[in-house]
Amino acid sequence: MANENLASASGVPFAMAWTIRVLLVGDQVFIAEALRGMLVDEPDIEFHFVRDAQAALATAVELKPTVILQDLVMQPIDGFELVRQFRAQPDTQDTPVILLSGKEDPKLKAQAFNVGANDYLVKLPDRLELIARIRYHSTAYTNRLQRDDAFRFLRESQQKLADANVELQKLAALDGLTGIANRRRFDETLKTEWQRAQRNQRPLTVLLCDIDWFKMYNDAHGHPAGDLCLKKVAAVLTESLKRPTDLAARFGGEEFVLVLPDTDQEGALVVAHQCLQRVEALALPNPGATGSGFVTISIGLATLVPGRESSFDILVDMADRALYGAKIAGRNRIVSAD
Repeated sequence: MANENLASASGVPFAMAWTIRVLLVGDQVFIAEALRGMLVDEPDIEFHFVRDAQAALATAVELKPTVILQDLVMQPIDGFELVRQFRAQPDTQDTPVILLSGKEDPKLKAQAFNVGANDYLVKLPDRLELIARIRYHSTAYTNRLQRDDAFRFLRESQQKLADANVELQKLAALDGLTGIANRRRFDETLKTEWQRAQRNQRPLTVLLCDIDWFKMYNDAHGHPAGDLCLKKVAAVLTESLKRPTDLAARFGGEEFVLVLPDTDQEGALVVAHQCLQRVEALALPNPGATGSGFVTISIGLATLVPGRESSFDILVDMADRALYGAKIAGRNRIVSAD
């Protein structure tokens, strides 16, 4: 038996979907009692009766029968019209309908199937035949609901799995401390942008940034303060980027890297100066630092129009050498690679 908490496609829980639920629609009470008597010894068959044809549709929506027995001749609604109404209602459009008629008439049968009925019986039908047809149509209907629900559940599971994979990919591309892109994401992005710049013969810039005297800051304030410093620097570097294609990533330790596609040296210097100024504007005291006495950064800038046979590693190496030059020159400055 399936989980009772799972609803089938019709909104009926799986456990209820196994129950055969018969709804008789007709205005003749003696017919209803006769049919009820035929089914009374079948413990797995529920029998419900609605006399008012105008209330039949609402009753069927609420009851969710597995099969509808419906009289062909009723007042004030024509039996064929009521079948059409069942088929027009989403909640009952697939519910099996067995029409009960007083005539064995091929034309009436053809019309019944034409408007959407599933079966046609002359009343009063034989008890065994009635039960067999009720079970046949109810089982087919229930199986269809369970099949549809299984497909729905599978689609939902696949979607949840896909969403989870997307989230995992996002997490795998983020630095756990600062929340910006990690080294792996940087490597992937740089490779992609290098190839694009090669094809289009456009400039690509890398800014390699290092927090000056960071060990001294950690020693003076402690590692929690050092972690907070890294987060704040990461935030201001990210804020300095203007385009969706630009990327800020943690390169490692207290080093960060910015990738600026389609950016020449002049444009990259504007971004670099903003980064320099915004970090200093944080006004994080660093007693061990020379110069301003606050946390600052040094930046190595490298710009290239990639050659056809060159590798993106050369751009990182150029930025690294420029960063070393900035450190040697006194820190808190930008050095561009030639």
